Amino acid sequence: MIADLMTRGRTALADGHVRHYGGFVLGGVAAFTTDATILALLTRLGGLSPFLARPFGLVCAMVVSWLINRTVTFQTTTPPSLVEFSKFAGVSITSQIVNYAVFAGLLLTFPVLAPELALFLACFVSMFVSYAGFRFGVFGKSGATPGGPGG
Repeated sequence: MIADLMTRGRTALADGHVRHYGGFVLGGVAAFTTDATILALLTRLGGLSPFLARPFGLVCAMVVSWLINRTVTFQTTTPPSLVEFSKFAGVSITSQIVNYAVFAGLLLTFPVLAPELALFLACFVSMFVSYAGFRFGVFGKSGATPGGPGG
């Protein structure tokens, strides 16, 4: 059983699945950390309202996520461009709209549902929207896929 797990682990690494999907998770975690850090700095040290500080965090987080996803997740070989970033931003914004719609829909449909659970479920759904948009809409032609060339 352990030998089988080791073989599967080696195969996943060799096929690029761990790097690919791990890169996507890394991009999300790094974006969240960037957003939260900038929000905290601007509100606590800068004295800004959270409503004014948040857009700065979101923009910086989007740049961090874009750079990680283009280099680690999809291993894009073309130079970064404003067009690519604009597509990435469009997918990110769409994903956030889906996230909020799912969150609100769950809470309206199931008023006893804990908001944290609704947030988790909404993030889970929007994660698939983001990945599909990044994979097929932003990095589809030049991006690597697990087990494919460069992946």
